[in-house]
Amino acid sequence: MSSALESLRRDFGGGIIEPGDAEYEAASRSILVTGSPAYVLRPESVGDVRAAVRFAAAAGLPLAVRGGGHAFAGFGTNDGGVVIDLGGLANVEIIDKERHLVRIGGGATWGQVAAALTPHGLAISSGDTRSVGVGGLTLSGGIGWKVRKHGLTLDNLVAAEVVTAGGEVVRASTEQHPDLFWALRGGGGNFGVVTAFELTAHPTTDVFYGKITFPAAEVATVLKGWADHLRTAPEELTSIANLANPFAGGPEAPVEILVAFDGDDPELAHRAIDPIRRLGTVIGDDVALRPYADTLVDGLTPPPGIQLVTRSAFADRESVPAVLRILAEVGASAGSPFIAVRSVGGAVARVPADATAFAHRRAELMFVTTTAGPKPVVEAAGPVLDAIWKRLAPHVSGAYANFLTSATEDDVAAIYPAETHRRLAEVKRQYDPRNVFARNHNVRPQ
Repeated sequence: MSSALESLRRDFGGGIIEPGDAEYEAASRSILVTGSPAYVLRPESVGDVRAAVRFAAAAGLPLAVRGGGHAFAGFGTNDGGVVIDLGGLANVEIIDKERHLVRIGGGATWGQVAAALTPHGLAISSGDTRSVGVGGLTLSGGIGWKVRKHGLTLDNLVAAEVVTAGGEVVRASTEQHPDLFWALRGGGGNFGVVTAFELTAHPTTDVFYGKITFPAAEVATVLKGWADHLRTAPEELTSIANLANPFAGGPEAPVEILVAFDGDDPELAHRAIDPIRRLGTVIGDDVALRPYADTLVDGLTPPPGIQLVTRSAFADRESVPAVLRILAEVGASAGSPFIAVRSVGGAVARVPADATAFAHRRAELMFVTTTAGPKPVVEAAGPVLDAIWKRLAPHVSGAYANFLTSATEDDVAAIYPAETHRRLAEVKRQYDPRNVFARNHNVRPQ
């Protein structure tokens, strides 16, 4: 341990934060989880990342890698181990103007990316929160406001610079380390530290974005009509349905339909959005033309003592009616979790299921339930939540890694179908045979 620490202090050019340091309290926690790591390392170069990985491996300490730090399961910190905080590697650079190819540091957030690309009239299909890290979102999916038109974030990944468990730097693409490139697109942080992403952006205009609300009593009709419309709507339209919002009345909360139309033509936007307005009694409508960057919201940090429990799943076309019926009934009942239903399909479905490690390509909807509160409240809500998911189980499949609080074997099995998991385990054995990168939805080496 002392020898490894001496090597780290010699080779590492960034900040080393230990318990007792003034910065430790803030540096030791991620957005949602408090940890007590032995060392928080803030690299300033790829060489620093290599030194950090080698130190953790040589010292036999658990390793966590932090980008934006938003992982519900708290992957961005640990107890007694090493945290590599990539926040200092956040450069955003257009490296090929004709191809709209953008190189993004592994510690950048989507807010930083949007700010850098907006002056050039470019955007990348990403999530919907400014402070979320590019790394975590990309490696596990990326379902945001351009997903139906431009696919998942990982579908736009061209190459990645990766520091492996052995401290080596490799470039993964369709030509170089193609097996690793396949695994990175959906396999999460299992295979190394991605210090830079090369992603294809696309020209963007302002977009029509906002929220249309309906009375809670109309939830069943609105949800069914909404899903039916999304099935034939232009791919420029992406939408989310929220119900049982605890901050707006819980079961009595209005049904919120958030829409984003990827274009600035008002006539086309109205054609796409007006059928949603006709689904029920509109009690609020703030849809307007806005810069794409303004569709990204600020992430919330829960007050101390507040826990979040999230579960997610996918529904294909055949299952949508049953799933929405159950969610509508649940949302209208006392003690309902917050429910968010996201439209997918479109460009996502045109990618073969085995082309990437993200395999849920046939899904029309992805939905999430969230329970929040002090630990006793969350624990008391557990049986109700279990009963809800027992009702849903016959109609849903899979899980979306970016919206899971836990990282159990059952979670991993839901995220990765059997054949996908087998391939990931083979890649894991090649690039991380000792499972150094285990602080994730872990795929153990085969």
